[in-house]
Amino acid sequence: MLSSEIRYFLAVVNQGSLSAASEQLFVAVSAISRQIQRLEAQVGVPLFERHARGMVLNEAGEIFAHHVRKSQLDMEYALAEIKGLKAVRRTQIRIACTDGMAFSLLPGLLAEFRLANPSVLFAMKVTHSQGVAEAVRAGECDVALQFSLHPERGVEVLGSWPAPVLLAMQTTHPLAKRQVTLADLSHYPLALPGQNTTVRQLFDLSCQMNGSVVEPVLTCDYFSTLYNFLLHTPQAVTICSAFTLLFRQEKPQLVLRSMGVDQLSQRTLQLQTVSGRQRSAALNLFLTFLQQRLTEMDAQLRQAS
Repeated sequence: MLSSEIRYFLAVVNQGSLSAASEQLFVAVSAISRQIQRLEAQVGVPLFERHARGMVLNEAGEIFAHHVRKSQLDMEYALAEIKGLKAVRRTQIRIACTDGMAFSLLPGLLAEFRLANPSVLFAMKVTHSQGVAEAVRAGECDVALQFSLHPERGVEVLGSWPAPVLLAMQTTHPLAKRQVTLADLSHYPLALPGQNTTVRQLFDLSCQMNGSVVEPVLTCDYFSTLYNFLLHTPQAVTICSAFTLLFRQEKPQLVLRSMGVDQLSQRTLQLQTVSGRQRSAALNLFLTFLQQRLTEMDAQLRQAS
């Protein structure tokens, strides 16, 4: 139901060049170019910066693309409602999250939710923090869960809960029953996530500010790898949030310890959704469920700490 100009515009935006859009649409480059020029004439300003290797949206183009995508999503919801697909029993919910959320917390919450809503479908995209924020702003997901250091622009935050960085180790570890400092960690094998994660960024910042040099024996972007390394290495230590380990059956074997460093308390777990978008009945129900359960879990974690 999109006009040719808008359809070709979105193709160029997504593919990055006229030639790539031509291959996707099976339309001549010259035809796409004419439609883009016609659209820019209607808008009254150029929408792209044209380079030898492709086309990139300028500021006006970013604004126009945002509103086009929003209108497209609103039309999809309208059609879904007309066809009776807005009912909870037939809705798919798209989730974007970081790896820490996908490890244990979200699978457990989805299982809980489906006990009362067994026909709701879920599609989960796991990516880095920047990718989650981009997915929300582009309308590529309905809800997002991620650890954040600051508010994201163009995103509606429905809930925020403290998620300090903690040390995780086996209950038999020498550090398990006493106050831990960053300097203590140099004596034990340390497994850390990659430097593109908020947990690692805060940890490295804390080490720099406290004059500590800690070299990990294992670095990996997947927490499941760090977790299993921890289970098989009695002396090992890793870092995570208490939320990350919820729902794990092996959790009694592990203990979480704070290092008493202010920088490590700057993270929050955020529940995010697309700003200004119409929501399905199932999505509203799921968001309410997440807000309630995460608030309950936060209260339990505070009480246990």
